[in-house]
Amino acid sequence: MQVDTNQEYVVMNWDQIKGNWKQFKGQAQQKWGDLTGDDLDRVDGRREELVGVVQERYGIAKEQAEKEVKDFESNCRC
Repeated sequence: MQVDTNQEYVVMNWDQIKGNWKQFKGQAQQKWGDLTGDDLDRVDGRREELVGVVQERYGIAKEQAEKEVKDFESNCRC
């Protein structure tokens, strides 16, 4: 069985983001300025919730929202 180390990195990275969501909310707010504090509180570190909120707030396809969240994961300082 082959392990996708990139996928493992993303999961581990998101675990860090989720665990420290209060710290990373500011970075998310900078990336997606249209998200409100209530939006980010509702996300509460849940990746799929963030994808949905970004998709809804910006009126973009789920695939584009996924791409943006993946970019956030890669570039956050966590």
